[in-house]
Amino acid sequence: MNPKGCLGCAKCFLFFLNLFFFALGTLLLAFGLWVLFDRQSFAAVLGSPLVSLRVWSYGFSGVGIVTMLLGFLGCLGALKEVKVMLLLYFGILLLLFAAQITVGVIVYTQRVALATKVATYAQQLIQEYPAQGPPGDPHESWDAVQQQLGCCGWNGRQDWDHHEGPSGDTDGAETVACSCLQAPNSTHGTPGVLPHGRCPVAAPSDIFPKGCAAGVRDWLAANLITIVGVCVGIGLGELALLMLSMFLVRNLDPHYEKLLRGF
Repeated sequence: MNPKGCLGCAKCFLFFLNLFFFALGTLLLAFGLWVLFDRQSFAAVLGSPLVSLRVWSYGFSGVGIVTMLLGFLGCLGALKEVKVMLLLYFGILLLLFAAQITVGVIVYTQRVALATKVATYAQQLIQEYPAQGPPGDPHESWDAVQQQLGCCGWNGRQDWDHHEGPSGDTDGAETVACSCLQAPNSTHGTPGVLPHGRCPVAAPSDIFPKGCAAGVRDWLAANLITIVGVCVGIGLGELALLMLSMFLVRNLDPHYEKLLRGF
């Protein structure tokens, strides 16, 4: 293939790929805003606390905005052969790639310290957990973790044995967080919504048997291949886009004949 044909194929590939990313970013942003402004409906359907939905909505919106920005820069830069836009596209993508590598290295090298900090934070949440609602956002998030992972406490239900309320008083009856209980099913098959706060201990079979530390380890073990595969796939895709955008920047010429004039 002659150089012009190779350059034209590179432009077409970069244009259509970033057009797809722009459309994907638009959908993510729209979905994030939908969840943000209609959290009550999603909470009723999914049985998730509002704070978890708010975090997810912010996440979807942020990822959508970044994806739209990259798609816009890549599309217009490739179509109109604007080197400044391609360089900006390359710089943002390189920054994201470097940030991902940095976070991965920090998490791997500091995994013991991070695990200790997470355990300390979880124990603090348990100690400050209100006996009666309404709970704060961190406690509501902890309820969501226990329900989603099917766990109770960080090390187990014994974490709630010496629980103290915000006033420092302990209850005489043995209680655990209501989110430690397995939610009963409603008549329509939808999981029932458990109240916030602490509930009296029922039959042992009604309480999640494992702690959330074991739940997190089990979840990571079950999804490790998927997580690694997604990370490697994203990294390889970003490297391919980085090389393609730099190839166009180095080979585009001010007098280069517009191969995509028909667009």
